[in-house]
Amino acid sequence: MRIIFMGTPDFAVPTLDALVAAGHDIVAVYSQPPRPAGRGKALRAGAVQARAEALGLPVRCPLSLRDAEAQAAFAALEADVGVVAAYGLILPQAVLEAPRLGCLNVHGSLLPRWRGAAPVQRAILAGDAETGVGIMQMERGLDTGPVRLEGRTPINGKDAGVLTAELAAMGAALMVRVLGDIEAYPPVGQVGETTYAPKIDKAETRLDLSASAPAVERQVRAFAPAPGAWFEHAGDRVRVMAAEVVDMDGPPGTVLDDRLTIACGTGAIQPTAVQRAGRGVMTTGELLRGFAVPVGARIA
Repeated sequence: MRIIFMGTPDFAVPTLDALVAAGHDIVAVYSQPPRPAGRGKALRAGAVQARAEALGLPVRCPLSLRDAEAQAAFAALEADVGVVAAYGLILPQAVLEAPRLGCLNVHGSLLPRWRGAAPVQRAILAGDAETGVGIMQMERGLDTGPVRLEGRTPINGKDAGVLTAELAAMGAALMVRVLGDIEAYPPVGQVGETTYAPKIDKAETRLDLSASAPAVERQVRAFAPAPGAWFEHAGDRVRVMAAEVVDMDGPPGTVLDDRLTIACGTGAIQPTAVQRAGRGVMTTGELLRGFAVPVGARIA
């Protein structure tokens, strides 16, 4: 098929690679414009743009698709289908309708649960037992379109990084399957309770030690590896990259032992991987050898 691919972050790269490997004709790749990144704030292309350029594919990075000129340029590609994976821009109706078969989206949840920008993180935070990925026929509404095919996977203590990579690979395989015989996968309307997955706010990443230990541990996993759940002690911010729930109790936020076990609203967590600003990820033991956190200290 003649495909317009639309995506920006790492999540979308496996789908682009799978479409190329399957022999489809990628007539253009749309990605969000490069953004300032790093200490020098130099412009950095997204993962999809970098991969597309490495593959020799034509890349377009419009700021918006709302104006008539951008929409006409999109339609002029005469694509059979648009494939969208974490693109990050709203697609106007004229864009959704331009390809012969419309636009298909790789969405990282079991719709209608977790419509929106952060479905993986919200599924972990909520304590869902399973999640998945769906190939959705796009409409103007926020992830309201019917689903052609979906896959499921248990969460089983995975963090957001591991789960996102798993869903990205699964979504790539499902998209290739659908495009291989699209009539065999008719769109089916979403059924069930609708929940929403808004973008993660920075305030949510601070550990809520008033919550139960299982909820705090889910917070750690939902924000690992980035942006990272964190606490402050002695003026330093420490990111908790992995933690375990332990059967100990105390006033919430209190350090209970010399292994940095921290009391929560009920129960406690024991960080196993941490990171101070400007340093790499380390074990808790490595942290404590150079960063004193005494028993009885209060973590904020």
